[in-house]
Amino acid sequence: MNKRQFLKGSGSILTAAMLSRFVSASEQDAAHQTAPRTNWAGNLTFHTDTLYQPKTVDEVQHIVKTCDKLRALGRGHSFNTIADSTHAQISLKQLDSIDIDAKARTATVGAGVTYGKLAPIIDARGFAVPNLASLPHVSVIGACATATHGSGSNNGNLATIVSGLELVTADGALHTLSRAKDGDQFLGQVVNLGGLGVVTKTTLDLQPTFQVAQVVYEDLSFSQLEHHLEEIYLSGYSVSLFTDWQNHQATQVWVKRRLDPGATSVKFEPEFFGAKQATQKLHPVAGHSAEACTEQFGVPGPWYERLPHFKLNFTPSSGAEIQTEYFVPREHAYDAILAVEKLRDRITPHLYITELRTVAADDLWLSMAYQRPSLAIHFTWKPENDAVQALLPLIEEKLAPFNARPHWAKVNTIPPATLQRLYPRMPDYKALLNQYDPQEKFRNQFLNTNLFSA
Repeated sequence: MNKRQFLKGSGSILTAAMLSRFVSASEQDAAHQTAPRTNWAGNLTFHTDTLYQPKTVDEVQHIVKTCDKLRALGRGHSFNTIADSTHAQISLKQLDSIDIDAKARTATVGAGVTYGKLAPIIDARGFAVPNLASLPHVSVIGACATATHGSGSNNGNLATIVSGLELVTADGALHTLSRAKDGDQFLGQVVNLGGLGVVTKTTLDLQPTFQVAQVVYEDLSFSQLEHHLEEIYLSGYSVSLFTDWQNHQATQVWVKRRLDPGATSVKFEPEFFGAKQATQKLHPVAGHSAEACTEQFGVPGPWYERLPHFKLNFTPSSGAEIQTEYFVPREHAYDAILAVEKLRDRITPHLYITELRTVAADDLWLSMAYQRPSLAIHFTWKPENDAVQALLPLIEEKLAPFNARPHWAKVNTIPPATLQRLYPRMPDYKALLNQYDPQEKFRNQFLNTNLFSA
């Protein structure tokens, strides 16, 4: 995920500004503001001026029980209407507890916790999570609910380490769900799209802390992908290719390698499948300052200071971009790249950058990588909505032969009937929605359109 110029060394997080004018539920059930509220990128204005901001789980239960319709809002990093509502939203930003069970090697975190807050705390206790998104300012629960991912052919999306959830259902009741107790059904509860209720806590499986070093290479020919794609993506713990779709190449390759325990360095070659190691620190988008980017040149550091592309202490401020992303089976990755490349002269004028990443297969019902090792083709667009909306059907047509699944939190124009067919467990998930929310309290237009319309 590229975050270009929206990362600055000072300034507040947009969502903090959005929420600052709202009082807690203990003082007043809901507050209203006349100024429109938007998501982080500014491409969406929410369709309600009612936002609840509880401080406790008891307050969450009260709000849920008394509301007719409600949608949970994370940190506002979705680019579509998945968290939108025409009635009311609830932000759990103030539920920011972190409880570490060293013996069980788990961390149970409140719904307001971001990866940026979680990472240094668990690292100080000797633990890590196996992967992070390229931007660490997203909330843990929001990322897991939409199957948001990092990178690495052997790394699953962020939700794959969730072993427990605390959920408030439509009647205000508090439920504890777990992998151990709920079995197969839990695989449908984790990536839940906010449809089952309001998740107040999640439990993550941890692993011992580790060190990572990264190097950036420039100008990798796409021709190398025809016979070496798997080798290229397995050359690091996490590998990202960036392209503007011109010149049949990736302009940059970010290779992140995990150090063996006790090691102080890891080897990087001066050339990488014909690409040259960069001699200056780079930002994924040409011409943008690399100040916000994590350390390069093979300098080792803690996992949470290398796996994201951007530093923890550089917070996102308001900006404008649109993001789309499609997941194709890795066995068809090269053909999918060539198919999109045919549109290069239509795409490039409206594009900041495309990132190509691999993700391991998993068994989460609504994961984009459900039972398929995947290549994720990610577009960060300029804020040109009409042009993007005209382009997406063309890209989706090129990717249709590969049964491309769009990211749940990003913009696409795939017809609902087609989208539903892409997920073998979709009927089971719909049954789960009816079981947990028979009155459709947590349904919004996004869910009704994409999951229930023909």
